[in-house]
Amino acid sequence: MKTTVFGSKGFIGSHLVQRLVELQCEFFEPERGSLEAFNTSLGHVIYCAGVTSDFRMRPYDTVKAHVTYLSDLLQNARFDSFLYVSSTRIYYGAKEGFEDSDLVVNPNRSDDLFQLSKLLGESLCLNSSRNVKIARISNVCGQDFQSDNFLYSIIKDAVNHKVINLQTTLSSAKDYICIEDVVELLIKISHVGTSSMYNIASGTNTTNEKVTNEIQRLTSCDVIVKQNAAEIIFPPISTEKIQEEFAFKPLDIIQRIKQMTLKYQAERIIP
Repeated sequence: MKTTVFGSKGFIGSHLVQRLVELQCEFFEPERGSLEAFNTSLGHVIYCAGVTSDFRMRPYDTVKAHVTYLSDLLQNARFDSFLYVSSTRIYYGAKEGFEDSDLVVNPNRSDDLFQLSKLLGESLCLNSSRNVKIARISNVCGQDFQSDNFLYSIIKDAVNHKVINLQTTLSSAKDYICIEDVVELLIKISHVGTSSMYNIASGTNTTNEKVTNEIQRLTSCDVIVKQNAAEIIFPPISTEKIQEEFAFKPLDIIQRIKQMTLKYQAERIIP
């Protein structure tokens, strides 16, 4: 069965296409806004289109990607299944990270635009009468040094400037997951998943201290924590569903951070 990947030029989407090629699966990667997607059977759709680290500067693009184009596809496209890629970021402020947890958002906070748009996308999916699923993905770890997300920023600063400046405390913590785990689970959930919603995460929070200790060990950089830095701790993300259904065991995040740091050091990529 054909798999259609929306957002195939992005970080997750490009790795997903690469894995489909390795598996010798038929796939289709329509251009953004392409009408061709409405004129053919899409098979299993994995919707990775979205705006991440720069959503604050691109609020309208964020809503278009997470909601508007999604709505058009759900209403008009032909597909066998549809998997919407969301984010565990929506659990920030919640008491727990289960798929059915009550969530806390506030439109008065500009940072909540991302969560609100993802939740609206999820709501559209859940109110569709078609075979639609949702995958909430935690912080993805891989070779993505074009990104300004947290891990990549601090590795680049450690290598290039010999200092990591933290805006949050060493005790701040969140869940990380390797890109290889993400794409394997997306394909499995898309093709054979039996639930309507899944968390894709390691299931374990990693502190800033643990992350920076490893980078500091490899680069001999200094670590400076901003005075009166905020402590931001996400609730642990439940991975019960992917463990039970797919026998999931995550790759080691600290080992991956080590690999990323050594590779960046070796290539001396100057931003």
